[in-house]
Amino acid sequence: MTRRTGPRPSKAGLEGSTTDQRLLDTRGDGDWVHTDPWRVLKIQAEFVEGFNDLAEVGPAISVFGSARIGEDHPAYDIGRRVGRGLAEAGFAVITGGGPGAMEAANRGALDAGGQSIGLGIELPWEAKLNDYVGFGINFRYFFVRKMMFVKYSQGYVVLPGGLGTLDELFEAMTLSQTLKITQFPIVLMGVEHWQGLIEWMQGSMLEDARIKQSDIDMLTLTDDVDEAVALMVAARDAHA
Repeated sequence: MTRRTGPRPSKAGLEGSTTDQRLLDTRGDGDWVHTDPWRVLKIQAEFVEGFNDLAEVGPAISVFGSARIGEDHPAYDIGRRVGRGLAEAGFAVITGGGPGAMEAANRGALDAGGQSIGLGIELPWEAKLNDYVGFGINFRYFFVRKMMFVKYSQGYVVLPGGLGTLDELFEAMTLSQTLKITQFPIVLMGVEHWQGLIEWMQGSMLEDARIKQSDIDMLTLTDDVDEAVALMVAARDAHA
């Protein structure tokens, strides 16, 4: 795990695989006995350093979204405005530190003079944190990184994205549903993008009683950046 104040290449790909992949690979007869117990120390170190480095962060909101969009994509502009609005409201902005929507939110936070934090992950195709991360940490393990998002955020803003974005969204919903975390606001930015998912949840999962209406009610669907920021401010003020 690395700390930095400017972009820094990650170690992904140097050994032909990621640390997570090597941890989860079970091939071989008993090799894990000689390797996995020692990996626990690396995992522990990531937790300790993450907790230490983020302990002084004030109220913060995590912003998720696709790494695959460019500056000309409408979601990039939305992400930048979200980052700026959150920073102007006194929040630190935390992203996954990658390109695309994450870069946009970090950029918006810096535009407003706010804290711009990136929690990067070792991936074969992402060499460094984006240029707008003011303070960044590169993690080896997804599950350690995901805990940091939950622990140090007071809410999530979720822009259009892919599998990683859905993973973060549904983990937050599951943790809230099962009372593993105090519920916090989850805003889905982009009505056109997210409406189909909401309708499927209502028409399939809810209708078949696999979820409750309260589960869907965790989500706020909007195109209005000001509304998203206001929800985060209201939640912060309610717990002040």
